[in-house]
Amino acid sequence: MSKPENLQRVLNSGIVAVIRAKSGELLADVAEALLAGGVEVMEVTFTVPNAVSILEQVADRIGDRILLGAGTVLDTETARIAILAGAEFLVSPATNAQVIEMARRYDKLMLPGAFTPTEVITAWQAGADIVKVFPADIGGPAHLKALRGPLPQVRVLPTGGVNLETAADFLRAGACALGVGGALVESKAVETGNLSRIEDLAKQYVSIVRETRRAMETD
Repeated sequence: MSKPENLQRVLNSGIVAVIRAKSGELLADVAEALLAGGVEVMEVTFTVPNAVSILEQVADRIGDRILLGAGTVLDTETARIAILAGAEFLVSPATNAQVIEMARRYDKLMLPGAFTPTEVITAWQAGADIVKVFPADIGGPAHLKALRGPLPQVRVLPTGGVNLETAADFLRAGACALGVGGALVESKAVETGNLSRIEDLAKQYVSIVRETRRAMETD
């Protein structure tokens, strides 16, 4: 798919699952469980041991059915490695103009991190496709709504603090999609291989996005 098509896929999905764990074992199975639950956009973070191998495994197994990205991409070297391993989008907790340029060079989506209005504008002007508002749990939906007031043209994705209780509030505050990590890919479920739990959580988040957006359209 083209970059605009991939962007639309993120927006349509409404959820970017953040896959991280102390060990890389079973993470390809976790990705399949997320897909079974209806989550089609997911990132493997570079905090995971052997992240490149996990990216390659997921890309080989279900890459044709999902949009796969890499998270915690802090430098251009990591960005290029991630892209060559199969990542279609890159996510970072901060904004690095060189990483954004690398993503653009390979025609991949870039989701740099920002928190303050100045950081958000800097990321957007540098070429971000979506700005990851992180850590979103500090300001919550109110902070996101405040950012959206003067910056309605910026697509924002809150990450950190998004869970079953706050997901709908973040969407109503103006989030174009939600970055969901441990509240979806629960560490205990990963460690014990409880894939049905992850699939069930994925279904719950997909339902929240669908129902909240439907309600917003009728308001």
